[in-house]
Parts: sequence; structure tokens; C-alpha cells
Amino acid sequence: MRPFERMVLASWFGALLALAGCDPQKIARLEEGVATEADVKREFGEPAAVYSEPDGSRTFEFPRQPNGQVNYMITIGADGKMSALRQVLKATEFAKVTPGLDKAQVRRLLGQPAKTAKYELKPDEEHWDWRWLDGQSPKFFSVTFDRDGKVASTAITDDTRAQQGSQ
Repeated sequence: MRPFERMVLASWFGALLALAGCDPQKIARLEEGVATEADVKREFGEPAAVYSEPDGSRTFEFPRQPNGQVNYMITIGADGKMSALRQVLKATEFAKVTPGLDKAQVRRLLGQPAKTAKYELKPDEEHWDWRWLDGQSPKFFSVTFDRDGKVASTAITDDTRAQQGSQ
């Protein structure tokens, strides 16, 4: 690896570690049932998306993609207080991504993907990828959508980019 490539890779990992280090501090300052919407926005900024729930609550999406390995969904109850803070990039959430779900439903479950792609040789498909950690192993969770924008398949693969950088 050339010196410039090492420098870029070191900067990328430094930024990733800084991002990972900030979130636990932000989360620690937010207590369920006490923190308000203003508190959440002070710590996390403006959400990438806001989802209205049937009970009058709202769920805020705070993605950490493309370089992070988590996405947060924070629910603000109808009373204006934080009622839940969840990291959604994990196996139990991936299991909910089943054939037939549409893109909006998948985005609602997992948040913004790290990457979306369409390939010239497969024009009827679109692929979305999320970076995540399975324990200490960096992985990708991938969803393939068919021509109608419905889930056709899912896969979990190693994130070789992260593994090469850690050697």
C-alpha cells in the first residue's frame, strides 16, 4: 500500500472511531421518559426522516451510513418524551426484511443504506447495502429489489474493505 493510500485509510478509520465514540456519549445524555424532542435533536441533530406512528408518536431516523455501522431509530411519544432509542442494524431486524416488502418498508425498518446500486447487466434489479457489525466482524447486509421495487432476496457478506484496513 502506498503512503497516500495509508494516510487516506487512516483518516477514514479515525473518522469512524470518532463517530463511534460520540454516539455513546449522546445516548447517555438521553433518558427514556425524560428526554424531549428538543433534547434528542440537540444531541443527534435533525433526523434524516420522520415516521408517524398510529399511536400519535413519531420515530426519528438517524443514520450513520455510509461509513458508520449503526443506524438509530428514536421514538418520541405523543407526550413529547423519548420512549425508545434503538440501533436497528442487527440480525433480529434483518430477519424482518422478507420477500415482498417494498423499498419504503425496508427503509422504515433499517434506515438509510450505505449504498444503492443498479447494474447494467441486471436492469430489473436494485441493490441496497448497509454496513454493520456482527459482534466484532464487519459485515454488509444486502437487499435485492425486483423491477416492482419489492424485496427479492437478502444476503449477509463480509465487509472486506474494513477487514483489509484493519490488517
